[in-house]
Amino acid sequence: MEQGSTRGRTTGRPAPTAYGDPAPARVPEQTARGEHTHSEPPAPGLGEPRAVRRHSVRGQILQALRTALVGGELVPGEVYSAPALGERFGVSATPVREAMQQLATEGAVEVVPNRGFRVTERTPRELAELAEVRALIEVPVMLRLARTVPAERWAELRPLAEATGAAAARGDRAHYAETDRAFHRAVLALAGNEQLLAVADDLHRRSQWPLVSAPALRHGELVADAAEHTALLDALIAQDLAVVSSLVREHFTGAQH
Repeated sequence: MEQGSTRGRTTGRPAPTAYGDPAPARVPEQTARGEHTHSEPPAPGLGEPRAVRRHSVRGQILQALRTALVGGELVPGEVYSAPALGERFGVSATPVREAMQQLATEGAVEVVPNRGFRVTERTPRELAELAEVRALIEVPVMLRLARTVPAERWAELRPLAEATGAAAARGDRAHYAETDRAFHRAVLALAGNEQLLAVADDLHRRSQWPLVSAPALRHGELVADAAEHTALLDALIAQDLAVVSSLVREHFTGAQH
């Protein structure tokens, strides 16, 4: 069975979680809080609502784990067990394990058999490669959109750009990551290509997991990074293709968030 958060050899005592609480060596799923009835046969007519509730719990845990990753609460290189995290969130290990499997497909964690999930140790080279791929995809799309999208459509995106600025001003890196993705997704959505959105969003999310060897952006850097969204909108409205291209590339390679 998976053990608590650990790095290196394990001991007989439960290891502390990333949140500072003792992690139990094992949390039986049939007695864990939140989802202990999932193994019961569904009552007549209640199968679909039960499935919706389970999906909702998994989605909430996934969001909480993503926030913890971006905020640095889950440390690169450390191993975390689903039962220990489930105890922290007040649910069984099942939705935590399902959320962690999703994070594994996104490259944020990797499965450690019989122990749990290790947070990926992202290297500077990997982030640079992600930035390069993002630029190869998004720059041509934004240049095409700059030629065809009317100014009023770009103006409608200004509240999203302002939301990134507000999150940066508060120093809220986790919320900044969400608003940053929302802004880029809204821009690319104007291309009308769902496959493009899916690929770009996956690359964006992968680039947000923190480096093991580098500190998070300082407050001033985060604010400057957010300001690039407003500057990009101004360039798109003006159809200044050279500035659009330069801003997007700098946005990807400068902060590498």
